[in-house]
Amino acid sequence: MFLSIFDMFKVGVGPSSSHTMGPMVAAARFLDLMRASPFEFHGVRGSLHGSLAFTGVGHATDRATILGLAGFSPDSYDHDKAEAELARINADKTVQPDSLPKLRFDPKQDLIFDYDQPLPGHANGMVLMATDAQGDVILRQVYYSIGGGFVLTEEELANGKATEEGAPVPYPFKSAAEMLEMASASGKSIAAMKRGNEVARGCEMSLKTGTARIWDVMNACIERGLHTDGILPGGLSVRRRAKGIHDALQAERGMNLTAPHTINDWMSVYAMAVNEENAAGGQVVTAPTNGAAGVLPAVLRYYLDHVPGAAPSHVEDFLLTAAAIGGLVKYNASISGAEAGCQAEVGSASAMAAAGLCSVMGGTPEQVENAAEIALEHHLGMTCDPIKGLVQVPCIERNGLGAIKAVSAASLALRGDGKHLVPLDAVIETMRQTGQDMHEKYKETSLGGLAVNVPNC
Repeated sequence: MFLSIFDMFKVGVGPSSSHTMGPMVAAARFLDLMRASPFEFHGVRGSLHGSLAFTGVGHATDRATILGLAGFSPDSYDHDKAEAELARINADKTVQPDSLPKLRFDPKQDLIFDYDQPLPGHANGMVLMATDAQGDVILRQVYYSIGGGFVLTEEELANGKATEEGAPVPYPFKSAAEMLEMASASGKSIAAMKRGNEVARGCEMSLKTGTARIWDVMNACIERGLHTDGILPGGLSVRRRAKGIHDALQAERGMNLTAPHTINDWMSVYAMAVNEENAAGGQVVTAPTNGAAGVLPAVLRYYLDHVPGAAPSHVEDFLLTAAAIGGLVKYNASISGAEAGCQAEVGSASAMAAAGLCSVMGGTPEQVENAAEIALEHHLGMTCDPIKGLVQVPCIERNGLGAIKAVSAASLALRGDGKHLVPLDAVIETMRQTGQDMHEKYKETSLGGLAVNVPNC
């Protein structure tokens, strides 16, 4: 099994990887399908189903789909250009993607939120259609946004998990047990094995520059969040808190009045900064999703800024180790809140961050696996119940607590020798089963939990 670090960590736009990035990617794929078709097209339409319908407005799914049909993509998203293009589309009722004719598209008429007919393949389903001069559909494709910005057509989903393509990799582990066996046999760390797999499909330089960019975007997101205040969009009037907390923490430094547990505030404020940026539609990195994008950067920033002996040269190992764990969770369970609740998002992120931190602090492969297991185990059963469908409450603070759990899990694992009762594979399978049993109203539909128990929301 091979899932690249650049599939796990993707530069994109908030507020949601599955509800914002995914639909934009799906729209781009549909444009490519249209370009390869012999038909003459005159218009496009779409419909959003399941969780994409229920929380689509709060997650800007409609905007993302419209912009995707206009040719925008998450990794090169420009906010100002997007706003200008949305205004033009609403006025002219057309989209103008490259290498295609001007296409009729009225956002109010041609993008439907279908709350009554979920699609069978996944909770995040959408249908895109192209029409002829008479308005008849002549090309149609169903897409599923399966979490973390990953998109599959209905045919790809029906054929099972993505098939292996490309050169063989030296360490094709599909489970944590296989990962540990290969580490023992090779004498390599998890990061070293993951690096070997990445280089087999690419090159050393692209890995080096790519991971450096990932951290640069993550860290820039933290910095923007720490220095920006105001009210988040969406109608809940949620106030940005990261800047105020950060200013207070900086003012307290050197005063000898700070309690030891204040370090938790530093971890939390880094994570909250990212997720406030995500909620505002800013540039973030899926880690493994947008809704959980703050956990891993917060733990990495904590390591670099607060752990004695930390070195920037360890960032790549941190990310490679985290990506290896994230790949196991995605392959064997899910990273989608709409599929398995927030245990699949913040839980997975916490496990990835715990593994990365344990690795760069000298942990053995067995200790790294233990760290991931502890972090994920203690997120089991966590629901996804965003108020008003916005990735704000409880999501922003939840990332902070996910970061704290990750650091605690890594510390506990480092205190032991790697031997423990519950293997990571068992926790991943338990998470999958728990998500399968979880009621749909707790899986990113905003039909249960906090979403219906907070007054005036």
